[in-house]
Amino acid sequence: MVGNTLLYEVREGVAWLGFNRPESRNAMTWEMYDALEACCDHLAKEERVHAVVLYGVGGEAFVAGTDITQFSHFSKPEDAIGYEQRIDRVVGKLETLNKPTIALIEGACVGGGAALAMVCDFRYCTPNLKFGVPIAKTLGNCLSITNVSRLIDMVGIARTKEALMLGKLFNAGEASQAGLVNAVIEPDAIHAEVAEVAKQFNRLAPLTVQASKALVGRVQAQRRTARDTGDDWVIACYMSDDFKAAVSKFVNKTPFEWTGH
Repeated sequence: MVGNTLLYEVREGVAWLGFNRPESRNAMTWEMYDALEACCDHLAKEERVHAVVLYGVGGEAFVAGTDITQFSHFSKPEDAIGYEQRIDRVVGKLETLNKPTIALIEGACVGGGAALAMVCDFRYCTPNLKFGVPIAKTLGNCLSITNVSRLIDMVGIARTKEALMLGKLFNAGEASQAGLVNAVIEPDAIHAEVAEVAKQFNRLAPLTVQASKALVGRVQAQRRTARDTGDDWVIACYMSDDFKAAVSKFVNKTPFEWTGH
């Protein structure tokens, strides 16, 4: 166990990482992001682990974004840039981990959770999946350009615009059709079936698996623009009155209307 919000267990050569804040639908705290980054550093050197499964505790959510209360102190551009850089760093560590990664998704997978799931090598979900980044309806912030690129790679430009501009949440059928998930599995079977998938990597050529992941990653990295080319919009959104009002609504239950400022 890493703290008590990120669970860590190795079973039969598979590392299971559990996001453990079910009362908040596993919304990520800074502590959880730091713990996940530390786990990735540890797993990169852990020879007895041949695959990694990430899941959300409680069965209702994989990860429902970042804990919004942590945004209440944001007051300067450095806060916004620092946050997106933190997410990019942690998500990037998971994306480039030298072992196969599997997202076991039960229920909601939104915001930061969507970013984490997208960089896993495989995604399996339950029929009640809700996947997306509904920030146009909730906070009025924006993604880093790297995470926009990841979403485009995963679902294409048209669906990316649906997700980001309309705040659309994709259900299991839509996610399967888009190639976002590898399979839709019933809740009572998903843990066992994902465990069986993870065990397969113990019987496959390790260097081929690692090379295949690394080479796909190099292709994706080559297609992406520089990390800071979206910083102007990150600052504009996070420093806006709309963002402050949206955070206040969540924290203090105060009403507001979008103003575009």
